[in-house]
Amino acid sequence: VFGFTVGSTRYSLNFSNMTQQNTVTGVSRKVRRRPKLTLSPAGLYSPPVLQTSLSPQLPDRSLRWEFMGDEGRWTEYQAHVCSFDSAAIETQYQLNPQGQLLFRINNFSYTLDFSRMCQINSNIGTTRAVRRTLSYGVQTNTSSGSRWQFQDIDGTWKEYSKGYSQCSVSSPDIELQYQQNPSGSMTFTTKCFSYELDFSAMTQRNLSTNVTRAVRRLVQ
Repeated sequence: VFGFTVGSTRYSLNFSNMTQQNTVTGVSRKVRRRPKLTLSPAGLYSPPVLQTSLSPQLPDRSLRWEFMGDEGRWTEYQAHVCSFDSAAIETQYQLNPQGQLLFRINNFSYTLDFSRMCQINSNIGTTRAVRRTLSYGVQTNTSSGSRWQFQDIDGTWKEYSKGYSQCSVSSPDIELQYQQNPSGSMTFTTKCFSYELDFSAMTQRNLSTNVTRAVRRLVQ
């Protein structure tokens, strides 16, 4: 099942029975997959060529998609548990980095919001932070020269660190998300609260209290 939106309306596309369903109204429509006929100098009735939007850019196997689990650890999406694994999620992300993806884990339905980098339980509304990171053993230089800090209540700047108040992200994690979408946002958690970090506004907002703090990026 593949989820997508048209305007403010959300749909799910079921490949097994080839139907499109409006997730709000429940209205279903039939879907078909046809090869695209292209003309060539050889003649009008050239063999059909199957066009696919996935062919220009294959999913990057070096990237992992993970969500923040109950125990405070990042957990990778895997096919034997979830209807999508990291490679499948990466494929959908490449198609629309600002879109959403519907998937299932056991009896629960979820929405993965790429723009907010979070996972939302469609049944109970629980939101978890999501991150897109490099697999172990893959080296990158994108995050080595930048530090991310927030302005604390006493006016001092403090760096994001996983050792501080059980924060779920560190400067390299934030930098990786920033490199992917400098005008986007991401969510993360600490011991007691969940936050949204807005890259365009350079602010951090507490999702429970709505308290906003300034954020800065230092390039070394």
